[in-house]
Amino acid sequence: MKIKTFIVSPMETNGYVVFDEKTLDGIVIDPGDRPELFIDFIKNENLKIKYIALTHSHFDHIGGVDEIKKAVGCEIVICEGEEIIAESPQNNLSYVYGPKINLKWDKVLKDGDVFSFGGLTAKVFKTPGHTPGGCCYYFENEGVLFSGDTLFYGSIGRTDFPNGSFSDLISAIKVKLMPLPDEVIVYCGHGPKTQIGFERTNNPYVSDDSDLFR
Repeated sequence: MKIKTFIVSPMETNGYVVFDEKTLDGIVIDPGDRPELFIDFIKNENLKIKYIALTHSHFDHIGGVDEIKKAVGCEIVICEGEEIIAESPQNNLSYVYGPKINLKWDKVLKDGDVFSFGGLTAKVFKTPGHTPGGCCYYFENEGVLFSGDTLFYGSIGRTDFPNGSFSDLISAIKVKLMPLPDEVIVYCGHGPKTQIGFERTNNPYVSDDSDLFR
C-alpha cells in the first residue's frame, strides 16, 4: 500500500490517494477543493482510480470530486445515511463557504461492506455523529484506518453541524474503532495521523481512564 497525502481547503483537510504499488489500482479519499493536485499525481504515477471514497460530504472534503471524476473516469461512493448531507448545500455547508455543491454519487455503501482494488481490500465502518452517514475505511491487512472527521489525534469530530449527534459519534468510536488492534495507524480528516492504542489510552473522549464526562 502506498499513501499520498494532500492538505487542501481553508480547513486544512487531509485528502488521500491510496494505491497498490504493484498493480497501480487506487482510490481517492476526501479530495477537498484542489482537484488539480490529485489529477496531476494520478496521471504522473499512471494510476487507475476505481473510486472517490468519501468519509463524509462536508464542503471541505468534496469540492474537487466532480473534476477528478471527469478526469480519471471513476465512481463516487458515500455511506448510507449521507445522502441528505451530500445533496444539500445547507447541510454540507457549501452555501456558507463558497459555491453551492449538490453532490451526485454513484454508489451508496453500507456498514460492513467491503471493496477491493488491486491487492487491497477496505471494509466500511459506518460511524455516524459528525454526519449521519459518516464512515471510516479499514484496511485490515495493512493495519490502516482512514477516519475522516470521526476520530482525530487526541480528539473527535464536531457534532454541532446540521444532523450531528455527539452520543452517536462517541458510541460509534467506542464500538467500531476502539476494539481494533493498538498498532492500527489512523489517517485522519484533519491534523496528524495517530494510532488506535494511543487514542484508547490518551483521547479524553474515548479513554477508559478519562474523567471528562464523569
